[in-house]
Amino acid sequence: MKKCMYPSYEILIIENNSTEEATFSYYKELEAQGIRVLKYPKQGFNYSAINNFGVKEAKGEYLLFLNNDMEIITPDFMEKMVSNLQRPQIGAVGAKLYYPDNTVQHAGIIIGIGGIAGHAFLGLARGRSGYLHKASLQMNVSAVTAACMMMKKEVFEEVGGFEEELSVAFNDVDLCLRIGKAGYKIVYNPHVELYHYESKSRGAEDDEKKVRRFQSEIEFMRSRWIGLLKAGDPCYNPNLTLASWNYGLRADGRGVKPWTK
Repeated sequence: MKKCMYPSYEILIIENNSTEEATFSYYKELEAQGIRVLKYPKQGFNYSAINNFGVKEAKGEYLLFLNNDMEIITPDFMEKMVSNLQRPQIGAVGAKLYYPDNTVQHAGIIIGIGGIAGHAFLGLARGRSGYLHKASLQMNVSAVTAACMMMKKEVFEEVGGFEEELSVAFNDVDLCLRIGKAGYKIVYNPHVELYHYESKSRGAEDDEKKVRRFQSEIEFMRSRWIGLLKAGDPCYNPNLTLASWNYGLRADGRGVKPWTK
């Protein structure tokens, strides 16, 4: 990675059903530079299974999951993420991601938004810091997106890796929640910035098959994490709304009752 300053890392590319000849020509160039291209042996797209397959081949102490539709902004982003993981209580760390129009795509994940989980500060202008400056503060969160997520390999293996029943949606949320359940913390680091050209290679989730798959993944999360969904995100104030990302007050008045003498 030309924009990366970290001195020691390996790059594994997991090839999954590419068809363009230009892609394979590019792979040959990368392999000549020492980058390993591994062909996922099964048909179809299963993000969890593909990454679990890649982890088995990884040699490092830390794992960086990085989508193929990302562009690095922060040259020392690996150093910043590794510095978080030096603390024994930290299990995973995520980044601040922007859409190409310089609005926020990800600034941590809030459990309960959208019914299961949603990104905080979605659409916030890049130059703004949001409610109580939270978009610009390093803090504990319940989950981060695996589009750019680093974790200790031993922690990944301890909790069993990605859940392969979640082939596309919520697999990163589920992994982070299991990491949290195991006693580790998840950190959102806003000083690690990247552009995310979201779903650029997969396209929109807009056909009947994809909609059915998404609904089944919602039901899986509801079943596994119903207790947490009822109790609420421990990193999010229960008086705040789950109807949007903007940290507004709940409209239904069903948050925590005010203290009275």
